[in-house]
Amino acid sequence: MFRMWCKTVKNNHLQNDMTIEDSSGLNRTRKIYAALEAACRSFDLPVPIWLNSNIEEFKKTSKTRFREDSFIEKIPFDYLEIQVIEEDAGIL
Repeated sequence: MFRMWCKTVKNNHLQNDMTIEDSSGLNRTRKIYAALEAACRSFDLPVPIWLNSNIEEFKKTSKTRFREDSFIEKIPFDYLEIQVIEEDAGIL
């Protein structure tokens, strides 16, 4: 089972969070993009742009924060954080 935690934070306070589960046969990258899109749809947000800093951070830690510069529209929070909390068996 693949699970990713998504949350929005403002002034160090959690505003919204959700865990997305995916047991489909998609590869890891597609599961991450699908989970991010599902969270943004649920939070009524545009999908953020992956900057090089997000990609590098995510490669190292399976976690990244999307700040205002990753969004085209103004956002009502400080950042959107995503973190993979469970990987499919055999991928770790």
